[in-house]
Amino acid sequence: MKNINNILIVLSFVGLWITSMFSGQIEILLGFILIFSFGILHGSNDILIINSVSNSKIRYPFFKIITTYLLIVICAALLFYLMPLVALSFFVIFSGFHFGEQHWEYRNLQLSRSFSQVFFFVYGLLVLQILFILNLDDVILIVNSITSYTVSKVFIMYSLICNILVIFALSIYMFFKSKAFKKIILIEIFYLLIFTIVFKVSTLIWGFTIYFILWHSIPSLIEQVRFIYGELNKKNVINYCKNAFPYWIISLIGIAIVYLVFNDEKMFDALFFSFIAAVTFPHALVINKMFVNKKTQPRS
Repeated sequence: MKNINNILIVLSFVGLWITSMFSGQIEILLGFILIFSFGILHGSNDILIINSVSNSKIRYPFFKIITTYLLIVICAALLFYLMPLVALSFFVIFSGFHFGEQHWEYRNLQLSRSFSQVFFFVYGLLVLQILFILNLDDVILIVNSITSYTVSKVFIMYSLICNILVIFALSIYMFFKSKAFKKIILIEIFYLLIFTIVFKVSTLIWGFTIYFILWHSIPSLIEQVRFIYGELNKKNVINYCKNAFPYWIISLIGIAIVYLVFNDEKMFDALFFSFIAAVTFPHALVINKMFVNKKTQPRS
C-alpha cells in the first residue's frame, strides 16, 4: 500500500491543480462524475463479499441477499424521511467509522479489536470534521436542506476540538503500545495535512471527492479484489468490474430518477446525500465483516 499512497499523494495535488484551473461549478460536475463512477463502483460488489465471508460452503440465495440489502437501504431512506436529523447523525457516525477502518485496518497495529474500532471511528470522524470546518457555510446549508435544522458553527468547532483532544490521547497510548503506529505516526500526520490543504482549497464536493475516491474508494477496491479473488491483477480487477456492473447501473438509474423527479438544486443536494447515506449503512457493515473475516484467515 505504501507505493499506492505515494501515487495518491501525487493525484491529490493534481486535484488541487484542477481547483486552480476550473470554476467551482466544474469542480462539482467532476466530483459527481467520479463519485458516480469509482465511488459507486467500490460499493457495488457487496453481495459477492457477503458470500465470500460466509464461513460455510453454503452460498446464500441471491434473492435473499438482495432483498435483505435493499430492505436496509429502504429503512435508511425512510429514516431520512421520518427523522432526518437522527438519520444524518447515524450517517456521519457510520461514515466516520467506515473511512477510519478502511484507512487503518491493513496497518496491523496489534491492538485490541475494541480499542482499534474506537480509534477507527475517531480518526474517520476527524477527517470529516476537518472537511466540515473548512466548508462551514456549505455544510450548514446542506444540513438545513436535509433536516430543516440549522447547525451552529460553534457546535461544529467545539466538536472538532473535542475530537482532536480524544485522538491525541488515543495516539499517545498507541505510541507506547504499538510499534507499527510509532513507525508511521509522522507519515499519518502528513496525510492529515494533505487532506486539510485539499479541503481548504477545494469546494465541499470536490474536496470530499478527492478524499472519497483517492483515499477511500481506490484502496477499498484493492482490498476487495484481494479478498474476493486472492490476488490483485488485471484479470481479477476486470472480473470484479464485471460482477459489480449490474449493481452499478442500478445505482445510477436510481440517482437519475431522483434527479429527474427532484431537479431543484437544493432539493437534489439533500436527496443525493440521503441516497449516499442509505447505501453507506449496509456497505459499511459488509466491509467491516470482510475485515473481521480477513483477520481470522491464516496468513500465507
